[in-house]
Amino acid sequence: MPRVGCVVMAAGNGVRFGSNKLLAELEGRSLIRRVLDAVPAELLRAAVVVTQYPEVEALARGRGFQVVVNDRPDWGASYTVRLGLTALGDVDGAMFLVSDQPLLRRETVAGALGRFLGHPDRIVALGCDGRRGNPCIFPRKFFPELLALEGDRGGSAVIRAHPEALLLYPASAEELRDVDTVLALEGLRSRPEQPGDITKP
Repeated sequence: MPRVGCVVMAAGNGVRFGSNKLLAELEGRSLIRRVLDAVPAELLRAAVVVTQYPEVEALARGRGFQVVVNDRPDWGASYTVRLGLTALGDVDGAMFLVSDQPLLRRETVAGALGRFLGHPDRIVALGCDGRRGNPCIFPRKFFPELLALEGDRGGSAVIRAHPEALLLYPASAEELRDVDTVLALEGLRSRPEQPGDITKP
């Protein structure tokens, strides 16, 4: 069985939000807590959170995640990818989650992981109506390209270079919604409540 690790990318400066958006709350839970709740850690070889924020570090450690401190967030997403992937150690696949998809469901992430386990040579990502979203899971053969990324480039650059390797796992449009601005968060707060919005660990 392929061994898969998970990297939660939680080191961004959140410039467009104007503050540390990961601590902003939606329905009583912070954005970072909601993404940690969506990680099926029991199915993973390792689960790492890369962050620059002490509050996120404390929360992640308290929930059993390994933490890597990114003290150079200005180096961009590539540095977070490199720190997280290196920390995973000897794995056959790496799943990358962003921290600003507060409606992401644990069951969906587990389903994407199952799809990868059935196709361990493919890149598996969530998708809706043909549109790719996060998280994305990469086989080991793409690790060198991920480690070679520079600046504010993440796994999307690797996916664009290998479109034939991509396999989408269906998710709802709501799950793929991200929060880049305060306005986007307010839009989620004002939406009609949906059954199953709350994902328990």
